[in-house]
Amino acid sequence: MKNRLTIKENIYIGSMLFGLFFGAGNLIFPIHLGQSAGANVLTANLGFLITAIGLPFLGIIAIGVSKTNGLFEISTRVNKTYAYIFTIALYLVIGPFFALPRLATTSFEIAFSPFIFGKSATLFLSVFSILFFLVAWFFARKPSKILDYIGKFLNPIFLILLGLIILLAFINPIGNISDATIDPQYKDSSLLKGFIDGYNTLDALASLAFGIIIVSTIKKLGITNPNEIAKETVKSGTISIVLMGVIYSLLAVMGTMSLGHFKVSENGGIALAQIAKYYLGDYGIILLSLIIIVACLKTAIGLITAFSETFTELFPKQNYLMFATVVSIISCVFANVGLTKIIEYSTPVLMFLYPLAITLILLTLVSTTFNHSKIVYQFTTYFTMIASFLDGIKASPDFIVNTKFSEVVLTFGEKCLPFFTIGMGWVLPSIIGFIIGFIIYKIKHTRQPHTVS
Repeated sequence: MKNRLTIKENIYIGSMLFGLFFGAGNLIFPIHLGQSAGANVLTANLGFLITAIGLPFLGIIAIGVSKTNGLFEISTRVNKTYAYIFTIALYLVIGPFFALPRLATTSFEIAFSPFIFGKSATLFLSVFSILFFLVAWFFARKPSKILDYIGKFLNPIFLILLGLIILLAFINPIGNISDATIDPQYKDSSLLKGFIDGYNTLDALASLAFGIIIVSTIKKLGITNPNEIAKETVKSGTISIVLMGVIYSLLAVMGTMSLGHFKVSENGGIALAQIAKYYLGDYGIILLSLIIIVACLKTAIGLITAFSETFTELFPKQNYLMFATVVSIISCVFANVGLTKIIEYSTPVLMFLYPLAITLILLTLVSTTFNHSKIVYQFTTYFTMIASFLDGIKASPDFIVNTKFSEVVLTFGEKCLPFFTIGMGWVLPSIIGFIIGFIIYKIKHTRQPHTVS
């Protein structure tokens, strides 16, 4: 047992955490933001950073200050039934029903689909996804080794490969920022638009999901005191978040500079491919393929590990390896069969869960001010749940959105909830719920008889 980690250990954990967060989506979002924001890229990027790294950092701090093992324990502050439902739903959606299958298909589409045509693409995707999840499962089998696999090996490789493209882009820029065209959405409110773009990365969910990995890794390095675990969690989280902020900013500026030669692309993946090919020709596409595969693979390893460790905690009669195997197989199947439909049905669930995750993070951070009162947690959560249900309806497939019930619900949301149109209609209800819960807590607290010592 020891009292603190070494600087090197903090750096390794920070690297691991960065590697868990930074998948292909995180690579692509800032590039597209840079192209769209044009000359306003610095302001838009600032807004993006507030939510893209700010919310995940709050999630990491929440895991630390709560002195718990992760999401399930924190969620029990609402009640145990809610904790089971919320935890299982969150891990299923960011695991085998959404994020994990998408990691395999994203890797395949960017790295291989430009070279494969016709019906053979389906066969190649099947082979690739089997190999992808076999490798991810192999590395995720031993959670005690995840620090070595990701923090010390995969993430440094990823940073070196990505750094090469970024370095070339800044040594020999394609264009300059000041002349770049600004998309109308980023002209008058680039800070707010960037803020919303960062909100949609959904990394706040990941911060709660990966919490169990951070805590267990720190424990395995010999830190057992809850206060020290909290401190080391925040330290390692800070390293990860600073690194994410730097990479995000460089990618956003790189995206803007690319407008000197390329038009705004449909997504950041296309833009990144164009930039890589501009500087390195066909070798650039090979390099980009390696970057994307490594980025997706390390996140997949993290998600399989987090899912399996959490479900082992929820259902202790089952073992870790069984969950790791099952989640890998399901993810592989969904990567090949009807992924479009899975994404279509998973998105509303994500939009429902995300506000609940944010409010849980914020409540955890201020929990000592109301002595972890269940009343405050419950009122805030239930009020948020009503609004997040509307967000879920709004993001649902057309056959749900076009029903009479949905039309009434969405009309109510647009008229009665500020920021509903940008996916943040939950903000006012959650504040109202918190205030009501806090008032009830205070009234009950003051009525309790004081014992005389």
